[in-house]
Amino acid sequence: PPAAVGSGGEKMSQWQNQPDIAASRRQHRHLYQAQGRYLRYVGLLTLASALYYVWFFMQFGISGEQLATGLQQISRYLLRMFVWHDFFNWPFRYYFTQIAITLAIVFAGTLTATVIALLLSFLAARNIMRGVIPGTIALLMRRLFDVLRGIDMAIWGLIFVRAVGLGPLAGVLAIIMQDTGLLGRLYAEGHEAVDRSPGRGLTAVGANGLQKHRFSIFTQSFPTFLALSLYQIESNTRSAAVLGFVGAGGIGLIYAENMRLWNWDVVMFITLLLVAVVMAMDTLSAWLRRRYIGGSVVPLFKAD
Repeated sequence: PPAAVGSGGEKMSQWQNQPDIAASRRQHRHLYQAQGRYLRYVGLLTLASALYYVWFFMQFGISGEQLATGLQQISRYLLRMFVWHDFFNWPFRYYFTQIAITLAIVFAGTLTATVIALLLSFLAARNIMRGVIPGTIALLMRRLFDVLRGIDMAIWGLIFVRAVGLGPLAGVLAIIMQDTGLLGRLYAEGHEAVDRSPGRGLTAVGANGLQKHRFSIFTQSFPTFLALSLYQIESNTRSAAVLGFVGAGGIGLIYAENMRLWNWDVVMFITLLLVAVVMAMDTLSAWLRRRYIGGSVVPLFKAD
């Protein structure tokens, strides 16, 4: 039938239009060679990773029996975490008080570090500190940031517990030290990534250096500044729990006490509370980002 002939002709035409694989390989030989090198690279990387794990378990004497025993213990811990005994008699007021102290430590430390890091970040931005002496100051400031963030928050907590004693003050100082180094470096990189055209325009109309930094550099880097600050508050809420282990106050003290007493149900309850707090803070930070970064549409001027 004509329809069948037409269908067969279309199939023949499609078969004829298919590219010749051999001709394609000859024509694009360098692309196929690059693909082969990439596959060999991935294969070697996978083999190296597998050999590393074999070496690791053999070097440190981790046997299959030890691994199986560890998995069994983890399953027992998980079972205890989700079986809450005598739940209604738990000291909930004490738990919520410690969470409130943890949040107070986080906000006090992070907000203080944000202000300090923002001021110091201008001294570390290479597009602001130009010249021999300013460039040296920027280099030294970056090395200072490296030192501050190179020491873990728990180590800072131990240092300040010895210096100022047990309590929330040590936790606040630990967060300030680490976040100043981390946020200062990130803020400086945000200043360096701005477009220079607005600065040239302000120079052309006679703006001074402070005005250019305010209305050209900081105006462009403000979204990065806000996003990093909000994220760091969320991150410190999780990290501040560790400070209680070293005596710097907060919810970590409850973690340490109940882990020592094998009260894994309380540990899970506190963990769920912290997860709920982080989710609430994430919702709030998302609203702030939409409000102050996305903004709203400004209506065009219409003459009456």
